Amino acid sequence: MQKTLVTIALAASLGLVATTAQADILDDVKAKGYVQCGVTGGVPGFSAPDSNNVWTGIEVDYCRALAAAIFNDADAVRFTSLTSQERFTALSAGEIDVLSRTTTWTMSRDTQLGISFVGTMFYDGQGFMVRKADGIASALDLSGAAICIESGTTTELNAADYFAANNLEFNTVVFVDQDEVVKAYEDGRCDVYTTDSSALAAERSKFANPDDHIILPEIISKEPLGPVVRAGDTTWFNIARWTYFALLEAEELGVSQANVDEMLGSDNPAIKRLLGVEGDFGTPLGLTKDWAYQIIKLVGNYAETYDRNVGPATPIGLERGLNALWKDGGIQYAAPIR
Repeated sequence: MQKTLVTIALAASLGLVATTAQADILDDVKAKGYVQCGVTGGVPGFSAPDSNNVWTGIEVDYCRALAAAIFNDADAVRFTSLTSQERFTALSAGEIDVLSRTTTWTMSRDTQLGISFVGTMFYDGQGFMVRKADGIASALDLSGAAICIESGTTTELNAADYFAANNLEFNTVVFVDQDEVVKAYEDGRCDVYTTDSSALAAERSKFANPDDHIILPEIISKEPLGPVVRAGDTTWFNIARWTYFALLEAEELGVSQANVDEMLGSDNPAIKRLLGVEGDFGTPLGLTKDWAYQIIKLVGNYAETYDRNVGPATPIGLERGLNALWKDGGIQYAAPIR
């Protein structure tokens, strides 16, 4: 017994086991009755409030799916608006339970900040937006142009690397948050606006004359965007990860908000496991057997969250592309529930 305690103490001193404070997030969430979710200040299609402070977006839907899995209530979630500079500090300090805020999964973030990326909700890449009237057709024509960039993001390094690799003069105008960047570009204080391509499309949709601006064809980076949790709590990490997988698995199996009740009678073993009709995949997560059913019933599957927030029929107008399921030519892929 003494040897075991010494071993645990040594492991804890080396950061190999979670402390009690780190390992009870689900209990804390249940005790307060809601999930506290960190989001953007307002990126249409991803996380943005309306005039009544009702939040919508694909990243908001992920947080609602978490709440549905835990509470059988997709509204049992509160949102904290965070800048790029604030987001990781807020997560590490326990001010939020999950960060779902256009955050790129990188090695340095994954290994140095005490956080864990759940998965890739949206495969993205950095691009450039310019005014159509300027006649710029390629990012290779941007040497010396004034480029608006948000500080504290992967955007700065990506752009610097691209310009250096192509022997282009790099001239930046840096701002602390996204709203300042967008306003500066709209006001003509810079020639180019660069960030993730999805965010460019989202911001362009808010312009008075969206067609006056074009997104150049070059994609200069890989930007896998996904939810993040604090490291050290395996149960909470698993809930967050399998919520993401359940959204994808539901789409692949053809289970949607509209037919989920009908699908309870399906003979397909994979659907039975997903909906909690067969087996118990909820108890190991600290949830009920029908946790995934609740997600689909109250929020929908991945395709539904994508289509209503950023899909071709929305002002954002993004095709699925890499975010299609693996069987449909994309790279979205869920581990099986079995």
